[in-house]
Amino acid sequence: MVENVSYRIGGKVLLDSVDLEIRHGEMLALVGPNGAGKSTLLSVIAGDTQPDSGRVSLDDIPLSDWKLKDLSRRRAMLNQVNTVSFPFSVREVVAMARAPWINTGAEDRDDIAIDTALEATEVAHLQNRTFPTLSGGEKGRVSMSRALAQETSILMLDEPTAAVDLRHQEIVLNLAREAADAGGAVVVVLHDLALAAAYADRVVLLSDGAVRAEGTPEQVLTEDLINEVYQQPVLVHRHPVTGDLLVTPDRRARANGVEHPDAPGTDRGFAVAGLASSPDSENAS
Repeated sequence: MVENVSYRIGGKVLLDSVDLEIRHGEMLALVGPNGAGKSTLLSVIAGDTQPDSGRVSLDDIPLSDWKLKDLSRRRAMLNQVNTVSFPFSVREVVAMARAPWINTGAEDRDDIAIDTALEATEVAHLQNRTFPTLSGGEKGRVSMSRALAQETSILMLDEPTAAVDLRHQEIVLNLAREAADAGGAVVVVLHDLALAAAYADRVVLLSDGAVRAEGTPEQVLTEDLINEVYQQPVLVHRHPVTGDLLVTPDRRARANGVEHPDAPGTDRGFAVAGLASSPDSENAS
């Protein structure tokens, strides 16, 4: 539970009086423009960042009162940037997720949990490779494996589809969806609004550190709200075959060589398509 949480850095407000409930059996998507506060909010929910004011609790106990080991048995976090300083193998990186279960009965499941997670994200064939030698997308999938291998009831994912190809975007989000359907609580930061619409039960739209809207994808991902928050004209429509909710940029005006009247930065002083900035540009060469 997140109650009236605010967070600032150097006078810059990153979170502004945010209230949010995390629910088991649900996949919650945090969306919003760059700098809206999505990753900061996820870090606060995970207990990795302490807010300046407000309260974050798990089972009505403030996160600050939880021992790190106990908290690690309840929630797993996939960070936006996946870095490993030493040349650990992929399997060793995923095995790190089992540390919270040392000296418990769950320790007997270590190999099963690791193997299952590697197979689920299709990186088992990479398990002997050193982590730094992987591509960005492969690192992302290994980090997802690590989060899954931790076997927690709360899964927090910060841009898990970044740098991941189309097939593995679907695999990663299907795994998150399955975790929620099995009774887990999943919170995921996404930039792709169509993916948020396809997989999330609930969407929170952040703007300048505050919650601008919260509800089902249909309630939040509307043309008016997205145009306002992102300052980008969009079209929201249903796929004619699947019925999925789609969010696409409105490029109709651009296709006709005319800037959209509602788009930001319309007074550019030059036409990109023609590479002409003024009548004098003809003499520029």
